[in-house]
Amino acid sequence: MSTEKRSRLLHLVRSLAYREGDFTLRSGEKSQFYLDGKQVTMTAEGAALFAEIILERLKGSRVVAIGGPTLGADPIVGAVSALSFKSGQPLAALIVRKEEKDHGTGKLVEGPPLPAGACVAVVEDVVTRGGAIMHAIRALEGAGYRVERVFCLVDRQSTGADLLRTAGYHFEPIFTLDEVVNAAAQTR
Repeated sequence: MSTEKRSRLLHLVRSLAYREGDFTLRSGEKSQFYLDGKQVTMTAEGAALFAEIILERLKGSRVVAIGGPTLGADPIVGAVSALSFKSGQPLAALIVRKEEKDHGTGKLVEGPPLPAGACVAVVEDVVTRGGAIMHAIRALEGAGYRVERVFCLVDRQSTGADLLRTAGYHFEPIFTLDEVVNAAAQTR
């Protein structure tokens, strides 16, 4: 992976996504810092850098689609899918809803049809306890796909990484919380 791309992406994470203060997380836990990965992944540069890093890691794999939980994964999935077309290994985009639609087809997973057993990668912006990404993984597997890789922009180093790895998934955070905190401390 390009050290320059990773370094620039870390700069964006620490300057746009990392905040210190008193925060309540989705889990209800209190935290002295907050990571809003969407502040990075919804910029053109952040989305492109993260997508390029994921594509580098997927080179030569059997993965044919990239998916993840809405809303955190939406910009990442779109960027990876779009850039993959130019790389010669096009990946379909899949978005997992929080719950099944109550109308139309009632789908939980949105995206083009893929053959049963198709290998997919799952992405998320920030993983803490792993609830949202595990929901997406279960939905994708329930749709007949095989989850081959799991990525996130930042692993908050809570219980999520252990949950994913214990369940047998190949979890690859681009950064850990420690890396982001250390980078933030160096810029003070």
